[in-house]
Amino acid sequence: MDGGKDLKVLFIGGTGIISSACSELAIKKGIDLYHLNRGASVKVRPVIGVKTIKADIRDPEATQLALSDYHFDAVVEWIGFVPEHIQTDIELFRNKTKQYIFISSSAAYQTPPEKLPVTEETPLENPFWEYARNKIACENVLQKEYELSGFPYTVVRPSHTYDKTLIPLMGGYTTLARMKQGLSVIVHGDGASIWTLTHHTDFAKGLVGLLGKVEAIGQAYHITSDEWLSWESIFLKLARAMGVSPKLVHIPSDIIASYDKEIGDGLVGDKTHSMIFDNAKIKALVPEFRAEITFDQGAQEIVDWYEFNPERQIVDKRINALMDKMIAEYR
Repeated sequence: MDGGKDLKVLFIGGTGIISSACSELAIKKGIDLYHLNRGASVKVRPVIGVKTIKADIRDPEATQLALSDYHFDAVVEWIGFVPEHIQTDIELFRNKTKQYIFISSSAAYQTPPEKLPVTEETPLENPFWEYARNKIACENVLQKEYELSGFPYTVVRPSHTYDKTLIPLMGGYTTLARMKQGLSVIVHGDGASIWTLTHHTDFAKGLVGLLGKVEAIGQAYHITSDEWLSWESIFLKLARAMGVSPKLVHIPSDIIASYDKEIGDGLVGDKTHSMIFDNAKIKALVPEFRAEITFDQGAQEIVDWYEFNPERQIVDKRINALMDKMIAEYR
């Protein structure tokens, strides 16, 4: 088994921000690609050339019936979040694939990390964020099954991966709108922590390159950009793309968490700490992987897309009011 156009591949999901870019590249490379999903999100990010198997992966019996006549060279699980999802997949695909790729998360790495850059050997430990702990638990299920039965898993850990629709800031479009209006926006901490943003088409080169690679069985890889950005610079690049000068208010992450637990978990459990990655392992196995899109380019792409799609310019009233409250009270 080796990567190439003769591969038959199944994506569980396939229409998300990251998976849609991977789908497009896989089709371009001549891979026989299937999506397993309910068909509900196909219109959001349509991929020409993919074959859809309609089934709900959360209904194992119906999914088993839908897959009864199929066998794949690789299966990629994009929407597995808890160990039960992975255990179901193991039973469904034990005899139906030569490789099973689980999309985990770089948030699973030790937080805060003892040393940088992070490698695949960095311990998995995140006491602050349940999402990350669940991903770690999923990886543990796969590793145990590999040791027990040889189940052919590969783990992939994306970092903060975006496309033109995803604004990588707390509040999303609400924050862009505030900057356009000359209102203050919140940067967590002092804005100096270092972060990694990866464009989804760059990530796709690494993921598609892993498909069918026997060397990847039993291994884990992160696939990220090599561009290191401070959070302050991320805000400034988006503001520059809009042609405005932002008014930035720095508020500690734990203070933000006291106002909103969901936002706080994502900050304290992930974005508060500097995270940069050594991509030597993926580059060694997939030499064609290079992250080439800078965030200057990505920021302009995001701003342009929202300008040309005014129906997407939705301000979240709750988040907007919450920002006003936090800024007023912190000051």
